[in-house]
Amino acid sequence: MKRMQIAFRTDASIEIGTGHVMRCLTLADALRERGAESLFICRLHNGHLMNLIAERGYTAVALPKPPADGIKACAVPPHAYWLGTDWARDAQETRQAIGAVDCLVVDHYGLDCRWEEELHPACRHLMVIDDLADRPHDCDLLLDQSLGRTRGDYDGLLGDHAITLFGPNYALLRPEFAKLRAASLARRVQPKLEHLLVTMGGVDKENVTGSVLDALDEGTLPPNVRITVVMGPHAPWIDQVRVRAAAMRYPTRVLVGVSDMARLMAESDLAIGAAGSTSWERCCMGLPSFVLVLADNQHPVAEALQVSGAVVALQKPSQVVTHLEERLVSGTVSQFLLDLSNAAARVTDGEGVARTADRMVCEHV
Repeated sequence: MKRMQIAFRTDASIEIGTGHVMRCLTLADALRERGAESLFICRLHNGHLMNLIAERGYTAVALPKPPADGIKACAVPPHAYWLGTDWARDAQETRQAIGAVDCLVVDHYGLDCRWEEELHPACRHLMVIDDLADRPHDCDLLLDQSLGRTRGDYDGLLGDHAITLFGPNYALLRPEFAKLRAASLARRVQPKLEHLLVTMGGVDKENVTGSVLDALDEGTLPPNVRITVVMGPHAPWIDQVRVRAAAMRYPTRVLVGVSDMARLMAESDLAIGAAGSTSWERCCMGLPSFVLVLADNQHPVAEALQVSGAVVALQKPSQVVTHLEERLVSGTVSQFLLDLSNAAARVTDGEGVARTADRMVCEHV
């Protein structure tokens, strides 16, 4: 049987972050296990991940680097400026790059139905990965891993024929999260506060990590607390964070470009993180979390998770210490961590990538 041919159109940059490319790589890995071949088409933004894609064993086609001024004046869709060019040119360049494929996967907030209509003739199936429900799509399959997402959120934005995969049980997590889930949940039956994990996404362009460390250093935490900071290799503040970590009152290590995030989460007692795609990783592991919103599109994620009881959503880093100190003084920190862990674990089981890949293969057959 001919191998299923997949093409991914997605980008990473200092502005966009790394999450879109990383979750597409996770899906590509699952599809490779099912016999598919994948191609990535990415623009050469500052902070692109072309080398990582190649290291993972995939062909990566580079679209031209955008001009320094980009297209920030374009207003439709709201993230159109992420493209670095206009949608029509991007569609033409992508069409030339992929030829014809069985499935084209689009994970890009800057693209909408106009681009998708142009590319549809180049593929048997077109799949969109979205989190925003803020623009129309012309696709055969839509994946939106947002908590509480329903078809109604896409009224007027999606054709009746489109198949939808909604909710965190379709979150594209690497298999190691599901594998370590049971062990992670087991160690939280009797919660303790000894190991804090700080992870503000792959870029953290505003150095919120540094502000979190400032707050923790000024607070009163248990004397045996240690801190692990995880940063992406393209984060612009790595050197400054390392200097700040070395001056902390609590033992603090800084890890860059880790490949074992599931293990780190399983070994952590509390996370302080961004309300992005790593939220689903923390939930799978039952890791109690404070979340900070680093981009407008993260607000719905933070609000939904807080309503579910899975996280405490905060507006600024200093509130982390205030919340912890209140519970340490009242002696309720263990119950607080246990409640967060139980609620988080109910959000997703970490098997979303297998479910998604199986559905894609089924549609292909």
